Amino acid sequence: MAQDDPRTLVSTDWLEAHLKDPDLRVIDASWYLPDSGRDPRAEYMAAHIPGARFFDIDDISDQRSDLPHMAPPPEKFISRMRAMGIGDGHQIVVYDGSGLFSAARVWWTFRLMGKTDIAVLDGGFPKWQAEGRPVEDMPPVLRDRHITVSRQAHLVRDVTQVAAAAKLCDHEIVDARSAERFRGEAPEPRPGLRSGHIPNSKNLPYTRLLNADKTMKSVSDLRTAFEEAGVDLRKPAITTCGSGVTAAILSLAMERLGKVDHSLYDGSWSEWGMYGDLKVSKG
Repeated sequence: MAQDDPRTLVSTDWLEAHLKDPDLRVIDASWYLPDSGRDPRAEYMAAHIPGARFFDIDDISDQRSDLPHMAPPPEKFISRMRAMGIGDGHQIVVYDGSGLFSAARVWWTFRLMGKTDIAVLDGGFPKWQAEGRPVEDMPPVLRDRHITVSRQAHLVRDVTQVAAAAKLCDHEIVDARSAERFRGEAPEPRPGLRSGHIPNSKNLPYTRLLNADKTMKSVSDLRTAFEEAGVDLRKPAITTCGSGVTAAILSLAMERLGKVDHSLYDGSWSEWGMYGDLKVSKG
């Protein structure tokens, strides 16, 4: 079991022990790929951890962008969090219905906004339910809460910055997609995208960071996974994936290792794979 850290990852034991703390806020951040056949909001309404609020990744995003669920502008984030009763002074725990999949994206979004008192629930809702812990089907009573944000621009990268990093090789670009997608051997789930990967990037499928029960591996095993993928942890890192969701799992793992010089390519392959003037590598 990973060591509890209220700024990165906490266990189901930790959450149940703190569930009635007055300044604890729990977020259900479930999100699934379009072809999964799962409805995260419907699942939340049917059963969730007591007191949990539902965070809609597609809605709480930059709707001005054609790219999927890009990070929201600070003012939109503030508005949505206040309405959800989440604000300054709260310890937040975020989980999802896959075990550890989309929750890390919301963890990263809060950190992008300068909020660091947030942890991902290790093993998520499946582990919580399997252990027979309490659930409810009623949404919580929400009270507006003041929240201040300070956007941490160093935690996010755009396509121009990633293209420069790929050319100069001054960062480790780490791709969380499957090996087949990275090599260009499997089609992308989103239509119209080329296959392959960003030149000079390394592949570390996010699944290699997880145990069979979808909890995150130990710190020593995480370090081994990065090393086996050829990632030089001494260099600053940029994480990427299909649309910026599972890249955040790599970011969370790096944070668990004590590595702080990492950022996330928000557009990820949804952006890079769309533009023909950007070079693509295969194999």
